[in-house]
Amino acid sequence: MSKPASPSKKVEDGVLIISIPVAFEQRGGRKQIVVPPGTADWQPRASRCENSLINALAKAHLWRRLIETGKYTSAAELSRAEGINESYLCRVLRLTLLAPDIVEAILDGRQPRTLELQSLLKPLPTDWGAQRMALGFANGTGPSGHPAGRG
Repeated sequence: MSKPASPSKKVEDGVLIISIPVAFEQRGGRKQIVVPPGTADWQPRASRCENSLINALAKAHLWRRLIETGKYTSAAELSRAEGINESYLCRVLRLTLLAPDIVEAILDGRQPRTLELQSLLKPLPTDWGAQRMALGFANGTGPSGHPAGRG
């Protein structure tokens, strides 16, 4: 196995060109990138899909749709049909008010490690930036670190 050459950069006609030589190695049936010498091994951030969070989001949107389409006229009627506590159903329904980038992060497994269902079921601000702050997303920005959407 040979390691790739070192990265380099140069400017040509006012354009910065960065070259990062890459080599691949077969390991256990998978191809892995061999990093340049003197750099730390790169490991992709493992996504951490939390089934409890994903299931709660799915239930919230299903229950909202059932009420909005008129199949059930109230949360009380729906909770009786589902055989669950009305208070719990209402707490889960509030998840439909989460910022879209927070929902996307949860579905992709990119939520903060400290985020648990119990935190989501507590009353949250309606402002999306305040939601991000309350749930542990960096400084109220979206999961990617950039400001996202309303709030």
